[in-house]
Amino acid sequence: MTMQLKPLGATGVMVPEVGLGTWKYRGGPEPLRRGIALGANLVDTAEMYRNEVEVGKAIAPVREQVFLATKVLGNHLRYDEVLRAAEDSLRKLNVDVVDLYQVHWPNSRVPIAETMRAMEELADRGMVRYIGVSNFSRAELQEAQRAMTRHPIVSNQVLYSLKAREIEAQLLPYCQENDVTIIAYTPLADGSLAVKSRLRPDRRFRELEQVAREAGKTPAQVALNWVTSRDGVITIPKTNSVARTEENCAASGWRLSPEHVRRLEEAYPA
Repeated sequence: MTMQLKPLGATGVMVPEVGLGTWKYRGGPEPLRRGIALGANLVDTAEMYRNEVEVGKAIAPVREQVFLATKVLGNHLRYDEVLRAAEDSLRKLNVDVVDLYQVHWPNSRVPIAETMRAMEELADRGMVRYIGVSNFSRAELQEAQRAMTRHPIVSNQVLYSLKAREIEAQLLPYCQENDVTIIAYTPLADGSLAVKSRLRPDRRFRELEQVAREAGKTPAQVALNWVTSRDGVITIPKTNSVARTEENCAASGWRLSPEHVRRLEEAYPA
């Protein structure tokens, strides 16, 4: 298996198209370390997840191999709060610099220009390498971009999967045209794109299973590959299992056929 790499915005930095999410992560160090060994070396955490200490310990032996991302909480977006939150995240992660620092949620009570001024200050100080946002609409992203004076916004982390295709209307085309990488979270929905639910049968899953059989892959791998088949889109599935980590990483290095993509999109319409 060869992990496919994609550019992060217009930075020239290459990141894996399948990384490692840690929302509600309880797997200990081994799944993360196994994923990193397989090339999924983008590890994403957040102040809100309350697991930065655990993530920091897990990646410590291989820190130089990891592209580390974290996020500032949406209610810590005043200038001084952003700086304090970043310092706290660096301390918990036990690192000197975070590769990607993201605004986790927009907050209409705080002027975005104030928040982004703090984000740029962190980049100027060398505490963060790149600046991103998360859960921003196209309009919110554009407003944040207008506030930047020295550093670009390189990514927007948003919900995206076969079952959640809303970003395709406006946000995804805009990001593709403006060198903003989409980091897709929850790419397997609630897990129902990986395993058939006996409690809530989903007829659409039959088509996903059939495509997976024809492709010689698992449903999860097909669902992840569909997400990353989009230009400028990478994804960060979360699992607590080494076996599932290996399965997710094997979603990279190949591509679904146009026919398979068409059938999936008919089964799971936008």
